[in-house]
Amino acid sequence: MIVIKPPAPCDFPADAASVFLAGSIEMGVAEDWQSSMAAHLEEMDIVVLNPRRDDWDASWRQSIDDPQFRAQVEWELDGLDRAGVIALWFVPGSRAPISLFELGLTARSRKVVVGCPDGFWRKGNVEVICERFGIPLLTDFDAFVTAVRARLSSRATR
Repeated sequence: MIVIKPPAPCDFPADAASVFLAGSIEMGVAEDWQSSMAAHLEEMDIVVLNPRRDDWDASWRQSIDDPQFRAQVEWELDGLDRAGVIALWFVPGSRAPISLFELGLTARSRKVVVGCPDGFWRKGNVEVICERFGIPLLTDFDAFVTAVRARLSSRATR
């Protein structure tokens, strides 16, 4: 397994099995589920794109004019485009507005697996979107991991 985090480029072979770990990141609110997911995938021959930046600086202006902020957003957009699978986990107690945006942005891609346990404040919206677009929706993290692994395995054999 290779893990790529920003600001490293999303540079890997187009035919490599890959997963983008979209979902709740809110520092101080959302648990680091990305590390847990990566640990569950570590023996697979895959590329993991983890947007949870080790050197995130909350003082960056959320503006297209802030080069660090813009680079982070562009990294995430590139990763969403390049990944073969998008694993999107919504953490209860988090707001995850960007994750909701990413779900809408990628819903038609046929490469999304969603995890949304009870307690996520917009679970109903997530359920409707997943049903509309035929996106697998899991409410338990272990089941979510199993579904992501299965999707990655099917992509690796293509």
